[in-house]
Amino acid sequence: MLEFGQPQKTDAPTDLIRDVEETTFMAEVVEASMTTPVIVDFWAPWCGPCKTLGPQLEQAVTAAKGAVKMAKVDVDRNQQIAAQLQIQSIPTVYAFWQGKPVDGFQGAVSANEVAEFVKRTAALGGGAEDDGLAEAVTAAEEMLDNGEAVDAAQTFAAVLGEEPENVAAYGGLIRAHLALGELDQAEVLIGDAPAAIAASAEVEAARAQLVLARQATNAGPVAELMAAVEAAPDDHQTRFDLAAALLANGETEAAVDQLLDLFRRDREWNDGAARTQLFTIFDALKPTDPIVLKGRRRLSSMIFA
Repeated sequence: MLEFGQPQKTDAPTDLIRDVEETTFMAEVVEASMTTPVIVDFWAPWCGPCKTLGPQLEQAVTAAKGAVKMAKVDVDRNQQIAAQLQIQSIPTVYAFWQGKPVDGFQGAVSANEVAEFVKRTAALGGGAEDDGLAEAVTAAEEMLDNGEAVDAAQTFAAVLGEEPENVAAYGGLIRAHLALGELDQAEVLIGDAPAAIAASAEVEAARAQLVLARQATNAGPVAELMAAVEAAPDDHQTRFDLAAALLANGETEAAVDQLLDLFRRDREWNDGAARTQLFTIFDALKPTDPIVLKGRRRLSSMIFA
Protein backbone atom coordinates (compact mmCIF):
# COMPACT_ATOMS: atom_id res chain seq x y z
CA MET A 1 0.00 0.00 0.00
CA LEU A 2 1.32 3.43 -0.92
CA GLU A 3 1.98 5.92 1.83
CA PHE A 4 0.05 9.12 1.24
CA GLY A 5 2.16 11.95 -0.11
CA GLN A 6 5.03 9.75 -1.33
CA PRO A 7 5.91 9.09 -4.98
CA GLN A 8 4.96 5.71 -6.28
CA LYS A 9 7.88 3.33 -6.02
CA THR A 10 8.93 0.74 -8.55
CA ASP A 11 10.61 -2.58 -7.87
CA ALA A 12 13.92 -1.18 -9.06
CA PRO A 13 17.20 -2.91 -8.13
CA THR A 14 18.67 -1.26 -5.04
CA ASP A 15 22.11 -1.10 -6.68
CA LEU A 16 20.73 1.10 -9.47
CA ILE A 17 18.24 3.35 -7.65
CA ARG A 18 18.86 4.60 -4.14
CA ASP A 19 17.62 7.19 -1.68
CA VAL A 20 20.57 9.46 -0.96
CA GLU A 21 21.19 11.81 1.95
CA GLU A 22 23.83 14.41 2.79
CA THR A 23 26.00 11.78 4.47
CA THR A 24 25.97 9.49 1.43
CA PHE A 25 25.83 12.00 -1.43
CA MET A 26 29.60 12.05 -1.95
CA ALA A 27 29.88 8.28 -2.22
CA GLU A 28 26.60 7.50 -4.02
CA VAL A 29 26.70 10.38 -6.52
CA VAL A 30 30.06 12.13 -6.85
CA GLU A 31 32.34 9.11 -6.48
CA ALA A 32 29.94 6.67 -8.13
CA SER A 33 29.69 8.92 -11.20
CA MET A 34 33.41 8.51 -11.81
CA THR A 35 32.65 5.20 -13.49
CA THR A 36 28.88 5.19 -14.16
CA PRO A 37 26.65 8.20 -14.92
CA VAL A 38 24.27 9.01 -12.06
CA ILE A 39 20.90 10.74 -12.46
CA VAL A 40 19.89 12.72 -9.37
CA ASP A 41 16.18 13.33 -8.82
CA PHE A 42 15.53 16.21 -6.40
CA TRP A 43 11.97 15.82 -5.08
CA ALA A 44 9.76 16.38 -2.03
CA PRO A 45 6.70 14.54 -0.64
CA TRP A 46 4.42 17.55 -1.30
CA CYS A 47 5.50 17.95 -4.95
CA GLY A 48 2.74 16.79 -7.31
CA PRO A 49 4.78 16.51 -10.54
CA CYS A 50 7.44 14.56 -8.63
CA LYS A 51 4.97 11.73 -8.13
CA THR A 52 4.79 11.21 -11.89
CA LEU A 53 8.36 12.02 -12.86
CA GLY A 54 10.02 9.82 -10.24
CA PRO A 55 8.53 6.51 -11.42
CA GLN A 56 9.18 7.47 -15.07
CA LEU A 57 12.84 8.01 -14.29
CA GLU A 58 13.06 4.78 -12.31
CA GLN A 59 11.52 2.82 -15.17
CA ALA A 60 13.90 4.29 -17.75
CA VAL A 61 16.94 3.79 -15.51
CA THR A 62 15.98 0.17 -14.86
CA ALA A 63 15.55 -0.39 -18.61
CA ALA A 64 19.10 0.89 -19.17
CA LYS A 65 20.33 -2.25 -17.36
CA GLY A 66 23.21 -0.74 -15.40
CA ALA A 67 24.41 1.84 -17.92
CA VAL A 68 23.20 4.57 -15.57
CA LYS A 69 22.30 4.82 -11.88
CA MET A 70 19.77 6.99 -10.05
CA ALA A 71 19.90 8.82 -6.74
CA LYS A 72 16.76 10.27 -5.13
CA VAL A 73 17.22 13.30 -2.87
CA ASP A 74 14.38 14.57 -0.69
CA VAL A 75 15.12 18.32 -0.59
CA ASP A 76 13.17 18.77 2.65
CA ARG A 77 15.45 16.34 4.44
CA ASN A 78 18.65 17.39 2.64
CA GLN A 79 18.50 21.15 2.41
CA GLN A 80 22.28 21.61 2.45
CA ILE A 81 22.72 19.60 -0.75
CA ALA A 82 19.88 21.51 -2.40
CA ALA A 83 21.51 24.80 -1.42
CA GLN A 84 24.96 23.71 -2.64
CA LEU A 85 23.55 22.80 -6.06
CA GLN A 86 21.30 25.87 -6.15
CA ILE A 87 18.05 23.94 -6.53
CA GLN A 88 15.43 26.65 -7.06
CA SER A 89 12.37 24.49 -7.80
CA ILE A 90 11.35 20.86 -7.98
CA PRO A 91 11.33 18.50 -9.59
CA THR A 92 14.89 19.16 -10.70
CA VAL A 93 16.95 16.41 -12.31
CA TYR A 94 20.72 16.46 -12.81
CA ALA A 95 22.97 14.03 -14.63
CA PHE A 96 26.34 13.59 -12.89
CA TRP A 97 29.31 12.26 -14.80
CA GLN A 98 32.85 12.03 -13.43
CA GLY A 99 32.04 13.97 -10.32
CA LYS A 100 30.03 16.90 -11.62
CA PRO A 101 26.62 17.78 -13.09
CA VAL A 102 26.76 17.84 -16.89
CA ASP A 103 23.10 17.89 -17.91
CA GLY A 104 19.67 18.37 -16.38
CA PHE A 105 16.17 19.79 -16.51
CA GLN A 106 13.47 21.25 -14.27
CA GLY A 107 9.76 20.56 -14.08
CA ALA A 108 7.61 17.81 -15.50
CA VAL A 109 8.46 16.48 -18.96
CA SER A 110 6.95 13.82 -21.19
CA ALA A 111 7.78 10.14 -20.84
CA ASN A 112 9.58 10.27 -24.19
CA GLU A 113 11.72 13.17 -22.97
CA VAL A 114 12.54 11.25 -19.81
CA ALA A 115 13.59 8.21 -21.83
CA GLU A 116 15.73 10.37 -24.11
CA PHE A 117 17.39 12.08 -21.14
CA VAL A 118 18.25 8.73 -19.56
CA LYS A 119 19.55 7.42 -22.88
CA ARG A 120 21.69 10.53 -23.34
CA THR A 121 23.04 10.23 -19.80
CA ALA A 122 23.84 6.53 -20.19
CA ALA A 123 25.80 7.35 -23.35
CA LEU A 124 28.18 9.51 -21.29
CA GLY A 125 29.65 6.32 -19.89
CA GLY A 126 30.58 5.10 -23.35
CA GLY A 127 28.78 3.22 -26.04
CA ALA A 128 29.57 0.75 -28.74
CA GLU A 129 32.54 1.79 -30.85
CA ASP A 130 33.97 0.34 -34.02
CA ASP A 131 36.68 -2.09 -32.82
CA GLY A 132 39.24 -0.82 -35.32
CA LEU A 133 38.74 2.80 -34.34
CA ALA A 134 38.86 1.91 -30.66
CA GLU A 135 42.18 0.14 -31.18
CA ALA A 136 43.54 3.15 -33.07
CA VAL A 137 42.53 5.46 -30.22
CA THR A 138 44.24 3.15 -27.71
CA ALA A 139 47.39 3.13 -29.83
CA ALA A 140 47.35 6.92 -30.09
CA GLU A 141 46.99 7.23 -26.32
CA GLU A 142 50.06 5.04 -25.89
CA MET A 143 51.98 7.27 -28.31
CA LEU A 144 50.96 10.32 -26.31
CA ASP A 145 52.05 8.67 -23.05
CA ASN A 146 55.41 7.87 -24.64
CA GLY A 147 55.99 11.45 -25.74
CA GLU A 148 55.20 10.81 -29.40
CA ALA A 149 52.73 13.67 -29.64
CA VAL A 150 53.06 14.25 -33.39
CA ASP A 151 52.29 10.62 -34.23
CA ALA A 152 49.46 10.61 -31.70
CA ALA A 153 47.92 13.72 -33.25
CA GLN A 154 48.04 12.16 -36.70
CA THR A 155 46.37 8.98 -35.46
CA PHE A 156 43.65 10.84 -33.58
CA ALA A 157 43.01 12.96 -36.68
CA ALA A 158 42.72 9.84 -38.83
CA VAL A 159 40.10 8.39 -36.48
CA LEU A 160 38.15 11.64 -36.61
CA GLY A 161 38.27 11.44 -40.40
CA GLU A 162 36.26 8.24 -40.09
CA GLU A 163 34.10 9.29 -37.15
CA PRO A 164 34.02 13.08 -36.58
CA GLU A 165 32.17 12.77 -33.26
CA ASN A 166 34.47 10.15 -31.73
CA VAL A 167 34.82 11.81 -28.35
CA ALA A 168 37.92 9.87 -27.25
CA ALA A 169 39.79 10.82 -30.43
CA TYR A 170 38.66 14.44 -30.26
CA GLY A 171 39.81 14.83 -26.66
CA GLY A 172 43.04 13.04 -27.51
CA LEU A 173 43.76 15.36 -30.43
CA ILE A 174 43.34 18.40 -28.19
CA ARG A 175 45.69 16.90 -25.61
CA ALA A 176 48.23 16.12 -28.32
CA HIS A 177 48.31 19.79 -29.34
CA LEU A 178 48.69 20.75 -25.69
CA ALA A 179 51.63 18.36 -25.37
CA LEU A 180 53.22 20.04 -28.40
CA GLY A 181 52.75 23.46 -26.81
CA GLU A 182 50.23 24.44 -29.48
CA LEU A 183 47.82 26.09 -27.07
CA ASP A 184 46.05 28.26 -29.64
CA GLN A 185 45.32 25.27 -31.86
CA ALA A 186 43.99 23.35 -28.86
CA GLU A 187 41.71 26.26 -28.01
CA VAL A 188 40.36 26.35 -31.57
CA LEU A 189 39.56 22.64 -31.41
CA ILE A 190 37.74 23.08 -28.10
CA GLY A 191 35.69 25.93 -29.53
CA ASP A 192 34.86 23.96 -32.68
CA ALA A 193 33.89 20.72 -30.93
CA PRO A 194 30.73 19.17 -32.45
CA ALA A 195 27.64 19.95 -30.38
CA ALA A 196 27.11 16.26 -29.60
CA ILE A 197 30.42 16.01 -27.72
CA ALA A 198 31.15 19.61 -26.72
CA ALA A 199 30.07 18.98 -23.11
CA SER A 200 31.66 15.54 -22.86
CA ALA A 201 34.06 14.68 -20.06
CA GLU A 202 36.92 14.29 -22.56
CA VAL A 203 36.50 17.75 -24.02
CA GLU A 204 35.94 19.30 -20.60
CA ALA A 205 39.14 17.64 -19.36
CA ALA A 206 41.05 19.09 -22.31
CA ARG A 207 39.53 22.49 -21.62
CA ALA A 208 40.75 22.31 -18.01
CA GLN A 209 44.21 21.24 -19.19
CA LEU A 210 44.33 24.25 -21.51
CA VAL A 211 43.50 26.60 -18.63
CA LEU A 212 46.29 25.09 -16.54
CA ALA A 213 48.74 25.18 -19.45
CA ARG A 214 48.13 28.90 -19.96
CA GLN A 215 48.58 29.52 -16.24
CA ALA A 216 51.87 27.62 -16.31
CA THR A 217 53.38 30.12 -18.75
CA ASN A 218 53.13 32.80 -16.05
CA ALA A 219 54.10 30.68 -13.04
CA GLY A 220 56.74 32.06 -10.69
CA PRO A 221 59.73 30.35 -9.04
CA VAL A 222 58.66 27.67 -6.56
CA ALA A 223 61.47 28.27 -4.03
CA GLU A 224 60.80 31.99 -3.72
CA LEU A 225 57.04 31.54 -3.44
CA MET A 226 57.45 28.77 -0.85
CA ALA A 227 59.64 31.03 1.27
CA ALA A 228 57.13 33.86 0.97
CA VAL A 229 54.24 31.60 2.09
CA GLU A 230 56.24 30.34 5.05
CA ALA A 231 56.95 33.95 6.05
CA ALA A 232 53.31 35.03 5.62
CA PRO A 233 50.94 32.05 5.84
CA ASP A 234 47.84 34.24 5.49
CA ASP A 235 48.99 35.83 2.23
CA HIS A 236 46.36 34.06 0.14
CA GLN A 237 47.47 35.38 -3.24
CA THR A 238 51.02 34.16 -2.72
CA ARG A 239 49.77 30.73 -1.65
CA PHE A 240 47.57 30.61 -4.75
CA ASP A 241 50.58 31.57 -6.91
CA LEU A 242 52.66 28.89 -5.19
CA ALA A 243 50.05 26.27 -6.11
CA ALA A 244 50.23 27.41 -9.75
CA ALA A 245 54.02 27.20 -9.72
CA LEU A 246 53.98 23.73 -8.18
CA LEU A 247 51.50 22.60 -10.79
CA ALA A 248 53.64 23.99 -13.61
CA ASN A 249 56.58 22.12 -12.07
CA GLY A 250 54.68 18.82 -12.21
CA GLU A 251 54.06 18.69 -8.45
CA THR A 252 50.30 18.26 -8.75
CA GLU A 253 49.63 16.74 -5.34
CA ALA A 254 51.58 19.50 -3.60
CA ALA A 255 49.61 22.09 -5.56
CA VAL A 256 46.34 20.50 -4.47
CA ASP A 257 47.54 20.50 -0.85
CA GLN A 258 48.25 24.24 -1.01
CA LEU A 259 44.85 24.99 -2.54
CA LEU A 260 43.07 22.89 0.07
CA ASP A 261 44.96 24.77 2.78
CA LEU A 262 43.90 28.06 1.17
CA PHE A 263 40.27 26.89 1.03
CA ARG A 264 40.44 25.89 4.69
CA ARG A 265 41.77 29.32 5.65
CA ASP A 266 39.29 31.36 3.58
CA ARG A 267 36.91 29.54 1.25
CA GLU A 268 35.42 32.80 -0.06
CA TRP A 269 38.73 34.47 -0.94
CA ASN A 270 38.74 35.96 -4.43
CA ASP A 271 35.24 34.64 -5.19
CA GLY A 272 36.13 31.09 -4.20
CA ALA A 273 39.26 30.94 -6.37
CA ALA A 274 40.77 28.02 -4.45
CA ARG A 275 37.77 25.78 -5.02
CA THR A 276 37.51 26.81 -8.67
CA GLN A 277 41.17 26.00 -9.23
CA LEU A 278 40.82 22.66 -7.47
CA PHE A 279 37.93 21.68 -9.72
CA THR A 280 39.96 22.73 -12.76
CA ILE A 281 42.79 20.43 -11.67
CA PHE A 282 40.39 17.57 -10.93
CA ASP A 283 38.76 17.99 -14.33
CA ALA A 284 42.14 17.94 -16.06
CA LEU A 285 43.18 14.63 -14.48
CA LYS A 286 41.70 11.19 -14.94
CA PRO A 287 38.71 10.71 -12.62
CA THR A 288 40.32 7.65 -11.04
CA ASP A 289 43.62 9.41 -10.34
CA PRO A 290 44.45 8.99 -6.62
CA ILE A 291 45.14 12.72 -6.39
CA VAL A 292 41.62 13.43 -7.63
CA LEU A 293 39.93 10.91 -5.36
CA LYS A 294 41.82 12.04 -2.27
CA GLY A 295 41.45 15.73 -3.12
CA ARG A 296 37.71 15.52 -3.74
CA ARG A 297 37.20 13.68 -0.45
CA ARG A 298 39.15 16.28 1.51
CA LEU A 299 37.37 19.17 -0.20
CA SER A 300 33.96 17.64 0.38
CA SER A 301 34.73 17.07 4.05
CA MET A 302 35.44 20.80 4.34
CA ILE A 303 32.39 21.88 2.36
CA PHE A 304 29.95 19.73 4.30
CA ALA A 305 31.64 20.10 7.66
